[in-house]
Amino acid sequence: MRALLAAIALTALAMAGAAQAACRTDRVVFRTGQGDVGFSVEVASTGQARAKGLMDRPHLDPGRGMLFVFPEPIEARFWMKDTRIPLDMVFVGPRGTVRQVKAAAKPMDETIIDGGPGIRFVLEINAGLAARHGIRPGVAMQSPLVPQDHAAWRCDAP
Repeated sequence: MRALLAAIALTALAMAGAAQAACRTDRVVFRTGQGDVGFSVEVASTGQARAKGLMDRPHLDPGRGMLFVFPEPIEARFWMKDTRIPLDMVFVGPRGTVRQVKAAAKPMDETIIDGGPGIRFVLEINAGLAARHGIRPGVAMQSPLVPQDHAAWRCDAP
């Protein structure tokens, strides 16, 4: 019996360790009604990196994106000036929950894209991917960049 309990405890620890290891700063995962979907991301966490974003890039590989990280929740306002790739913009609150998705932002457009107040993260991915994968308001994003003490989907959760 003691051996069985020890085996169960070791298995639980291994599973928690695997979940933690899979949660990396260069990757985000969304838990949707269609299943989990992940993206490899470049993190833009400085003012200079956020200002540059994906400007002047000719393409974005499938399964990749740019995650804008703000030190505090903001009213997120973006535009597509000098951005040549049609993008979906996923606006995420401080707990890692999607607040809204702006689909198919037009390349080179200077119209303001308003993500609303209380946004801590913005993920830019190729246009059409958010809808294809079921990323919509209410969906949880897993990332170690989301403060884990109040994350909607913690890195140590399955």
